[in-house]
Amino acid sequence: MEIKWLEDFVTLADTSSFSRAAELRNVTQPAFSRRIKQLEGWLGATLISRATMPAELTPAGRNFLPVAQEAIRTFYAAREALRPAHEPGLIRFAALHTLTVTFFPRWLKTLEGAGGAFSTSLIPDRGGIEANLDALVGDEADFFLTYAHPEVPFHLDRGQFASLTVGRDRLMPLVSAEIAVSGQLQPGRNLLDRAVAQPRLAIPYLSYGFNSFFGVALSRLLLRRPPFRRRTTHENTISAGLMNMAVTGAGVCWLPESLAREEMEAGRLVPASVDEGWNLNLEVRLYRHAASRTGKVEDFWRTARQLLERAPPGIRLSGRAAP
Repeated sequence: MEIKWLEDFVTLADTSSFSRAAELRNVTQPAFSRRIKQLEGWLGATLISRATMPAELTPAGRNFLPVAQEAIRTFYAAREALRPAHEPGLIRFAALHTLTVTFFPRWLKTLEGAGGAFSTSLIPDRGGIEANLDALVGDEADFFLTYAHPEVPFHLDRGQFASLTVGRDRLMPLVSAEIAVSGQLQPGRNLLDRAVAQPRLAIPYLSYGFNSFFGVALSRLLLRRPPFRRRTTHENTISAGLMNMAVTGAGVCWLPESLAREEMEAGRLVPASVDEGWNLNLEVRLYRHAASRTGKVEDFWRTARQLLERAPPGIRLSGRAAP
């Protein structure tokens, strides 16, 4: 068994397309299909149903997906742990995947404009909340950049760790402009409101699972909001993967506004509800060890703090005006 087989399978589960998955994995489609077959042969189970378009996971595939994801994280975490120390002078960040795409590049450029150049290194998102926190607690990272919400508490000793709120975002339910529900094509706009009003209407739903930050936050939100029927059509801890599925009409998905803004402006994604109570207002928070660190780490922290002090009232550093 090869780690690339697991990565192929997870990519196929994310995209539901052999051709798209092969493109992302930089192999030909026949070679990609052979590798999926090899994985199924090694496991002795069929993971993908070839009779449907787009491709769907079999029950065995759905059961194996979290195992494959965890195995990949474990192997790469072991590789990182066994490697020599990182290049001197690099400031190490653990960060949620979405923030590395939407927030971190612009924020870093702003910080460098205010305080000079910073050389940085990003540790891959490890999926679960505790796994990402462990990178900071275990001193594998100098900083942890994450979303924060009161309903998703972090178990960090405030005496040992300090934090800054460096930006804000909003998690909101979005859906494609048109979507198939119960075999009929319907407008996506306000689909969630219709599902609440019509208890028999079961809508397709894209899930984060239960271990990721957004998965935990949404499980709390759904408990206190009006119930609606949903059937999970796809699960992924990575927002960008879920967004790509949502654009194809695969289901309703809660997405960070910063990530989905271009798709919304283009009309490919629309709000699934007019009720603001379905949104979650999020902070973007930077954590660090409270004890003094290297000069570069201290310089970065000081620059981030000074930038916040100079920011005009009511402006989010993520680039969107505060409500």
